[in-house]
Amino acid sequence: MHSLTSIAIPYVLVLFVTGCASTPVRYYTLSAATESAAPSSDLSVVVGPVSVPDEVDRPQLVVRTGPNQMRVDEFNLWAAPLQSNISRVVAQNLVTLLGTPRVTLFPQTLSADAGYRVAIEVQRFDSAPGQAATLDAVWTVHRTRDGRTETGRTTVRETVQENSYEALAASHSRALARLSQDIANAVRALARI
Repeated sequence: MHSLTSIAIPYVLVLFVTGCASTPVRYYTLSAATESAAPSSDLSVVVGPVSVPDEVDRPQLVVRTGPNQMRVDEFNLWAAPLQSNISRVVAQNLVTLLGTPRVTLFPQTLSADAGYRVAIEVQRFDSAPGQAATLDAVWTVHRTRDGRTETGRTTVRETVQENSYEALAASHSRALARLSQDIANAVRALARI
């Protein structure tokens, strides 16, 4: 019996290691919307800081499995930290929506020359594959010359078209496009005052 066990254990270990090694790690990123550009403007905007809830502030995608339950997926990861991913996408969207190339990211650039600063606090970033991507964010647009601000909240639930992480990332990207539109509207409103 002892010899059977000594032979079986290495085979089981090989099967276990082979099974674990065969699961590929996949990386996902958020993408900017591809809309037509607004008329050219001389507006300058700094996007950031952006904060995200602690439960999703990790490399792995965190998926909702029930009303009070989430699961960390070890094999599906964000290609960049979620905060910087969101900042980058909002900045790219604002370039198009405001018609200006002068949109930069905080803290990577000096924001002293920027006419507007955008801070975003993501309060909910839920991922439910095959169901929906939910974004709930409070944002503030601050005009630097006089301190005037516009504050708003964007809550979006985007349906996920298929049961894949790629479709989930695309739905989150569409939600960020809506957030970007709300922020762009606030920047334009402040620019008119």
